[in-house]
Amino acid sequence: MPIIVGAPRSGTTLLRLMLDAHPDLAIPPETSFVVAASALNGSTNDLRARFVDTVTAYPPHAPNWEDFGLAREALAEAVQALEPFTVADGLRTFYRLYAQRFGKPRWGEKTPDYSLHIGAIATLLPEARFIHLIRDGRDVVASWRQQWFSPGHEPEVLARAWMDRVLAARNAGLGRTHYIEIFYEDLVARPEAVLRQLCDFLDLPWSNQLLNHQERAPQRLEEHRTRRSLDGTVIASHAQRLRQQRRTMERPGVERIGSWREELSEEEVRDFERVAGGLLVELGYELHNHH
Repeated sequence: MPIIVGAPRSGTTLLRLMLDAHPDLAIPPETSFVVAASALNGSTNDLRARFVDTVTAYPPHAPNWEDFGLAREALAEAVQALEPFTVADGLRTFYRLYAQRFGKPRWGEKTPDYSLHIGAIATLLPEARFIHLIRDGRDVVASWRQQWFSPGHEPEVLARAWMDRVLAARNAGLGRTHYIEIFYEDLVARPEAVLRQLCDFLDLPWSNQLLNHQERAPQRLEEHRTRRSLDGTVIASHAQRLRQQRRTMERPGVERIGSWREELSEEEVRDFERVAGGLLVELGYELHNHH
């Protein structure tokens, strides 16, 4: 089961849509609820109900259940039929129901912040295969700070948030067989080579469909429903969410590589590199400022 992780704005949606173009594999929009579900325990009957509640009303301030196109009743019924019930099997049931909508036998996951929880998810779902997508942190920050879900606007704050996610994933994954790192810059410059490597990693037969993800992208992104908080306030409209992902509807291109040179000021680049320069160099990126 591929699980795509990485800092937000690293190309994770692009990679999700590429892999989801495979005739055998369906990857839903971000779930976010796997970690909360994994923390559930207790007596089985109660557990089933709490599992369904968690999955269908997460995140608590702005549930994303509508993105998946599934009826709550269908999930509850399938979960009821599991004997014995475990949270892991409950999650597999959710993914299976989602993949069945597309007539696909396999499923995956893409939630960037699962980069912070690889250990817990690997314990819960031993079939998980983590694909850590890494992108130049300066490009990540230039894009991230324009989004409604940005953790802040100061380059230092964003630099730390980027480092936290990249390092958490590397600490949990490096040297383990269920973990692979790929670079956004490689993915857009040499998509076929990178996607073939991922198919091998996932025991997925090669399909040329992977190279034509943009044909289905607009239809797949229709799922990104307007996100509202519980009181009905719109957090991000459907149109906003589409705008945020508009580049995934194009053929992958290298023109976004190094966009930080235009989008960040000298001072912002200096502030970012002061915090995260060491990690940039370790990952093979060149520093702009030599301190």
